[in-house]
Amino acid sequence: MDTEKLKIYDDNRNPIGVATRKEVHEKGYWHEAIHCWFVSKIEGVYYIFLQKRSANKKDYPNLLDITAAGHLLAHETIHDGVREIEEEIGISISFDELISLGVIDYSVMRADFIDKELANVFLYESELDLDDFTLQEDEVSGIVRIMFEDFCNLWLGKQDFVKVQGYEIDINGKRINVDDRINKEQFVPHELTYYKSIINKISDRIIHK
Repeated sequence: MDTEKLKIYDDNRNPIGVATRKEVHEKGYWHEAIHCWFVSKIEGVYYIFLQKRSANKKDYPNLLDITAAGHLLAHETIHDGVREIEEEIGISISFDELISLGVIDYSVMRADFIDKELANVFLYESELDLDDFTLQEDEVSGIVRIMFEDFCNLWLGKQDFVKVQGYEIDINGKRINVDDRINKEQFVPHELTYYKSIINKISDRIIHK
C-alpha cells in the first residue's frame, strides 16, 4: 500500500506531480481523499455509522473513524472514489447517490507521519441497518452506530461519553456484539475543526431540510 501512487499538490492546492503514499506521508504533500459518512433515520431518530479500523492498520488501529474513506489514486477521479465504500464496508452505491458536502482540507502532524488531505466529503442517507454491512476485515474490524445528536454533543463538548451499538469481528472471524459507552479517545484524532465542520454540514442537510 505504501507504493500506491497519489496526485500531490502544493500549499496553494496546485497539482505538482505524483508521489507514493509513503512519500506523501513522510514529506507532507497535500493529496486527495474521499470521506463518506452514512446516516440512517430509525424510528424517527437519526444515527451516524462509524467503522472501527482493523488492528492491522498502520495508522490509527482499533479506533473509530468515518464510515468509509480512502485515498484517491493518481489515475482516479472523485467519481472513482466510491470503490472505497464497497471495498471497506460492502455497500454498493453509485456516485449519484452521494450528497456532496464540499472539500475540507486539514492536516495531522506527528513525528513520523504527516497527513495533509484535501477531503472530498459526502453524505449517504439510507435506511441501512447494522446487518447490511459486509466488512473487509483486514481494513475494518467493526461497525457501530451512534445517535447523531449524541455524536454532535460529544464533539461540541456538551457530553463526555456516547453510547455505541454494533459489532466487531474477532481474530477467529466471530461476530461480537458491541453495546458500550465511549469517549473521544476511541476516535481517530481528526482535527476538532474537521468534526465540527462535519456536524454543521450534516445538520444542515438532515435537520434543516
